Amino acid sequence: MTGTASPPLVGCDFSSAPTRRKPIVLAFGTLVGARVVLQRLERLPTLQAFGDWLAAPGDWIGGFDFPFGLPRELVENLGWPLQWRDCMRHYAGLTRAQIRDTFAAYCDARPVGGKFAHRRFDKLAGSSPSMKWVNPPVAYMLHAAVPLLLEAGVDIPGLHAGDPRRVALEAYPGLLARELLGARSYKSDDKARQTPERLIARKDLLTTLEHGGTRLGLRVKLTHAQRDALADDASGDSLDAVLCLVQAAWAHRQGAPRYGLPPDLDPLEGWIVSA
Repeated sequence: MTGTASPPLVGCDFSSAPTRRKPIVLAFGTLVGARVVLQRLERLPTLQAFGDWLAAPGDWIGGFDFPFGLPRELVENLGWPLQWRDCMRHYAGLTRAQIRDTFAAYCDARPVGGKFAHRRFDKLAGSSPSMKWVNPPVAYMLHAAVPLLLEAGVDIPGLHAGDPRRVALEAYPGLLARELLGARSYKSDDKARQTPERLIARKDLLTTLEHGGTRLGLRVKLTHAQRDALADDASGDSLDAVLCLVQAAWAHRQGAPRYGLPPDLDPLEGWIVSA
């Protein structure tokens, strides 16, 4: 293997209510040339464990699968603070019930077909609106995770300056998965829906990642055991963490201080890396 290795890279598949059965999954790796080398997977069963890991001294660039901001339209209509840090602190002070009731009332007052407010890149990335509280509950993921980023003092390019040795970027595995699989489903938390077709889709996704078949120009290096473990995780959580790792590797290649984020990024909404 030739080339100089990157700083440590990490991809995170996040859960707003992690448990031992459904933990937060971290994929650790490095970039050597154009190869993303997966080193290990780590599972964190609590938000406390995730917060402790974020706050620990170290060097890393991470792609995290949760929204880093709310739609500007929503924030303006609710009269919440328009500075990102102030807005996130206000949001962190609400309970989940308050968030659900506020967002439900907002949606109820809007016309059919336009219930949710969107961030500027949602359509581009195919991402769920960050105010969505069910299927998936990304509003709760933001509520659980972003305060931990702030407490840990990490650098959040485009949104909040922090420790430049620990760089947190919003990632979205669905962006990369759709590029490679189209509309094919590759995962489910429901055991009844963990079908042979989804297993084949995971294997196809892994093969394409290993061959470098993405527009990001990177190949994933896996051992046989790693490939088997990723294919066998029918929830897709481990594979999603690896997809986020690839996005973090692409961001590293783009370099500080923007990491590939667009110059006209909205400093309230943020941006999904590589979108």
